[in-house]
Amino acid sequence: MKQLLNVLANGQASFVHLMRIAIFIVMAWIGGLKAFQYEADGIVPFVANSPFMSFFYTKNAPEYQQYKNPEGKTVAKNVAWHKQNGTYLFAFGLGTVIIVIGLLTLAGIWSARIGLLGGLLTAAMSIVTLSFLITTPEVYVPNLGGDFPTPNYGFPYLSGAGRLVLKDIIMMAGGLLVASDAAKRILK
Repeated sequence: MKQLLNVLANGQASFVHLMRIAIFIVMAWIGGLKAFQYEADGIVPFVANSPFMSFFYTKNAPEYQQYKNPEGKTVAKNVAWHKQNGTYLFAFGLGTVIIVIGLLTLAGIWSARIGLLGGLLTAAMSIVTLSFLITTPEVYVPNLGGDFPTPNYGFPYLSGAGRLVLKDIIMMAGGLLVASDAAKRILK
């Protein structure tokens, strides 16, 4: 047990680098998926309801609800609506920004100054994402009725979308961790 404790205690710098790599993998993968129709369609409820981002779209919430493409299905009229809305152009731009933040964070392995910027941008992006817990109705389980009253809906019952958003608390903490490490290296 003492050996394990020593390995863990002495491995902190390596684990911080592992966090940088993990942030990069998540950012590159999620950012890269923004170039695909299904992912671009999937972020519409978050963007359309956000006071920080809704201006990127030409259509107002909740109009998008009529034009949802379920993952794995493409409906031509819905794709046409999303093109008019600016959904795909915005998603491509957002994906590019996310990948750049991931690269900046990863570069913190070699450059503390660049890594500081990447870590801070990761934390800031996570704060914006976490704001969706306040602005996006789809993050909570809806009351769809049924054969008997549904007691578990609304706050605090997170839907799949809400559970996805809540995990950004970990990204925020990871961003602050790598930014803190970079700041220490800069001050030395």
